[in-house]
Amino acid sequence: MTNAAASSTECDPRWKSVLSRDASEDGNFVYAVKTTGVYCRPSCPSRDAKPENIRFFATSADAEAAGFRACKRCHPKGLSTDEANAQIVAKACRLIEKAQEPPKLAKLAASVGMSPYYFHRQFKAITGLTPRAYGAAHRAGKVRAALAEDRISVTDAIYGAGFSSSSRFYENSNAVLGMTPTTFKQGGKSVRIRFAIGQSSLGAILVARSDKGICSITLGDDPEALARDIQDRFPMAELIGGDPEFEQLVASVVGLVEAPQIGLDLPLDVRGTAFQQRVWQALRQIPAGQTASYAEIAARLGEPTAVRAVAGACAANKIAVAIPCHRIICSDGSISGYRWGVERKRALLKRESDA
Repeated sequence: MTNAAASSTECDPRWKSVLSRDASEDGNFVYAVKTTGVYCRPSCPSRDAKPENIRFFATSADAEAAGFRACKRCHPKGLSTDEANAQIVAKACRLIEKAQEPPKLAKLAASVGMSPYYFHRQFKAITGLTPRAYGAAHRAGKVRAALAEDRISVTDAIYGAGFSSSSRFYENSNAVLGMTPTTFKQGGKSVRIRFAIGQSSLGAILVARSDKGICSITLGDDPEALARDIQDRFPMAELIGGDPEFEQLVASVVGLVEAPQIGLDLPLDVRGTAFQQRVWQALRQIPAGQTASYAEIAARLGEPTAVRAVAGACAANKIAVAIPCHRIICSDGSISGYRWGVERKRALLKRESDA
């Protein structure tokens, strides 16, 4: 009888999820251990039980109706540790955004009930940025938005974004904007951007790089249209054609398009709002061959209601494939909403799934 029970459990696909502690299955079912009287979520880090002692239930209520109690380690009735940490980090992000001055780490950690060390580690794991870097990215986004308005001066943009002095901002303006504020407001005047256009099986591909890293990878049918796009984005920048060394970089990016699963460690010059950077970091953490929905990304960021904002960040991504927004699909599994065309998105996903 015991062997039969074990065999039945081992044949159940849910058992594989328990053994691999698959967090994506949390909420879909719980499992109970007869010998302990405890039920857990699939991702529970507790040591493995024998399969013959396992029972599966659809909900926590079902497990409790059968006489089992909730695990105190993985809290199957409430938020998981990861979900709770994501919500705490989301709260910290709001505090950072509202603060006139960047809050000190110790004060920020205390406000969300964590030690500074644990908070710093969780914040970076969830957002891809340190609290200090997140604050800088948020203020940078406000500066960029203000500088885009003709009627706002550089000084007003700097103070309006929360910088206590213009000198402090200018010390870090290259890191924040990739150029000085005046140059940014002038459409990239005097900035050198090297670019080249290659051909892939998905059409023309443009790769552009500033001194800080790759700032654009775009796909399209018309090479001239891609060139005009980079000119429109930086109308006053000095655009330089690629040399043999740069052509090799373009070839590497084309290789990434042809075989996305190989990955490529590219230096990126990514400029966006703090939230956009969080989304783009989450996209880069999706393995090749896997997908996620907008809602799942929003949940991972601890902001489950920000589905539209996640979709907006994906749409704002200007670095194709290297920031894999093609791995985002609708909740019903359908494929839609790709900056460079749904057919290209479908082709990229097929190549990754077939690899």
